Amino acid sequence: MEIWILITIAAAFVQNIRSSLQKHLRGQMGTAGATFVRFGFGVPFALIFLAIAITATGTELPVLQGSFFGWIIVAALAQIFGQVLLIMLFTMRNFAVGSAYIRVEPVLAAAFGFALLLETPTLPLIIAVAVSVLGVLLITMAHVKAGIWSLATAVTKREAQIGLASAAMFGLAAVSFRGASLSLGGPNFLVQGGVTLCVAITLQALIMALWIAIKDPADFKRIAVKWKTSAMVGFVGALASFGWFTAMTLEQAAAVKAVAQIEMLFAFATSYFAFKEQMNRREITGCLLIVCGVLVLVLTR
Repeated sequence: MEIWILITIAAAFVQNIRSSLQKHLRGQMGTAGATFVRFGFGVPFALIFLAIAITATGTELPVLQGSFFGWIIVAALAQIFGQVLLIMLFTMRNFAVGSAYIRVEPVLAAAFGFALLLETPTLPLIIAVAVSVLGVLLITMAHVKAGIWSLATAVTKREAQIGLASAAMFGLAAVSFRGASLSLGGPNFLVQGGVTLCVAITLQALIMALWIAIKDPADFKRIAVKWKTSAMVGFVGALASFGWFTAMTLEQAAAVKAVAQIEMLFAFATSYFAFKEQMNRREITGCLLIVCGVLVLVLTR
């Protein structure tokens, strides 16, 4: 098994933890504040991860070119916009339809990878992406009476369009982060991922801090009260991002995002073993399809 697959699986596991912690914080502070802690508290940990990578590999920092900053700005803004659109879905009645469209992110990442990086997806990658996306769509729509096939007719609904726009932003961000990391040209994939993470997360922290200062300064006090949980979100968030950026330095963003769908399995394992919640047929089928999609990539690499 190639190392980027192992890194992606580990990053998906850690991101599942971050999502749970961040969901808890949303009830304690504003949306912007809960988003900020992911970046603001993640900056020092990102710097630590980069220092460890440099020390472990014995390499020096790469020279940052103009193209690197271009990719980073696009990626950072796209990820923030994607997050904002995702949060907008939480206020809508038909959240399941919107969130289902978010799951097509690997497909859009493949399209952006072809358009921006001239990366042609291989047949195994296309199959893996299609199978894994179908799996998460089945899981997402598992409790919707109309079923997964109604998604084609739901595309005209506002929540579906917002979900699709969010997926597009996240797909663009993933490809742009890969472009930024590749533009460094070495010297080591761990250092490339670390540098990309440090610059991106610092820029995003500054943007979100400015937004809170203008829109809701009181959120800073709420963040200070919950600094312990916020610090944990920052740590696991930076660790997951370090994994994503490192994996996307080694492999196409679409492939990384396809394997990352395994995060759904971690979420279901938690609900089944920790909370004794049962799964229906669609959810079980969806999980099996995700596994099949990952296996396609594992066995063809």
